[in-house]
Parts: sequence; C-alpha cells; structure tokens
Amino acid sequence: MLIDYLPILLLVAFAVIFAAISLLATHLLGPREPNKSKLSVYESGVQPVGDTRKRFSIRFDLIAMLFIIFDIEVIFLYPWALIFKKFIRDGMGSFILIEMLVFIGILLVGYIYAWKKGGLSWE
Repeated sequence: MLIDYLPILLLVAFAVIFAAISLLATHLLGPREPNKSKLSVYESGVQPVGDTRKRFSIRFDLIAMLFIIFDIEVIFLYPWALIFKKFIRDGMGSFILIEMLVFIGILLVGYIYAWKKGGLSWE
C-alpha cells in the first residue's frame, strides 16, 4: 500500500533537493556587490519619489475582500449554470435551483451587512 505513494514521494524529494541545490548554488556563486543603485527601489524605470512605505487605508483591504468573495461566487455560479439543464432533465431542477438561491442569499446577506457597516463607502 505504501509502495503506491513511492513515485509521489520521489517527486517531492527531487523537488526539495533541486530547490535546495539551486538556492545553495546562487548563494555560493552569486556576486555580492551591494551599492546604492542596487539597494534602491525600482519603479518601472522611474526614479522613486518620496517614501516607499506609505500606509494604505483599510478600505483597500475591505474592497479586496469583497472582490474575492464575489469572485468566488462567480466561480461557483458558472459551472452550476452550465449543468443546470442536465439537472432539469433528471428532475432535480427545483432542488438545485433552491440550493443555488440559498447560496446567493447567504452572499447577499454578507453584501448587505458590509454595505450597512460602511464597507463600501469611501469617505
């Protein structure tokens, strides 16, 4: 039984050994000449202006989390929409529709909660 996992274990061992050898080789063979231009921030060829460690508003995080939540919703909706006709033919259309409406309802409650808490207002 354990012999069935031998190819996977060999692949993982090879990946770990290869990564370790690559890191060790770059550490031993790589040039070490730090200077001011190498240690400066690279901004697409444009000279950096001001401090690079600016604080961002927490609003960016809220918008990013809401985007991820509703992006995941679309990821689940798309395959469901593709196979919905098959479930209608099999007589399970109403069950699958109710199941998806419950899923959308839960996400809608989360969206309304974020809206009421001011997560979507930018002021």
